[in-house]
Amino acid sequence: MPQKNSRKEYGAGGHYHVYNRGVNKSPIFLDEQDFKIFLGYIKLYLEPPNLQGLALQDENGRTISPSKEPKNYMGEIELLAYCLMPNHFHLLIRQNTDRGIAEFMQSLIQRYVIYFNKKYARVGGLFQSRYKTVLIEDENQFVYITKYIHRNPIDILPAGPGPAGLEAYKYSSYGNYLGLFRQRWVRPERVLSYFSNMRRTNTYQSFVEDTVADDLTKVYYEMMDMDN
Repeated sequence: MPQKNSRKEYGAGGHYHVYNRGVNKSPIFLDEQDFKIFLGYIKLYLEPPNLQGLALQDENGRTISPSKEPKNYMGEIELLAYCLMPNHFHLLIRQNTDRGIAEFMQSLIQRYVIYFNKKYARVGGLFQSRYKTVLIEDENQFVYITKYIHRNPIDILPAGPGPAGLEAYKYSSYGNYLGLFRQRWVRPERVLSYFSNMRRTNTYQSFVEDTVADDLTKVYYEMMDMDN
């Protein structure tokens, strides 16, 4: 069983569910720009380093000088899945170095909080506490945690409760898994290797969207202490 709510970053080669929510369950994304900025920072940290000399830009469109370019974490971690919700986020990360997650998350969170506080003229912490990491310990947990992550938007879909329309949610990696788009900084291959597209009953989409009672238990038991 995964180790819940652990703050320890384990060694290289492990897979981790990383998540956090806003202080007092308050929103951390108030509009579309906020979602895009957070994802933009992830992209900036995880896409291949800019070898062509193209200028990077900050969230205001200003050029970032080479001396101020953020550290690139490609190679240190791999992002396998994500979902951003109005008051929390989920990431599934493979750590390739001993400190990859710690350094990546510190950079990501600090930068986003600075952006958010400046935009909304606020001070202080944005998140309830330090982010949580849960070590994934077997293959069953590995695939089921992506199901949990990608099903998160169900209750806020315009169509109402149920999996219909999950692929249209804009702030999730689910579209990468269905082949609807490709974000180079998301790596779905490890999870998709467990599924076959030859039969409808054995596709990743059917795995995520078809649910029975005991299936729900497998998906949610790890996160039952985190109220959305």
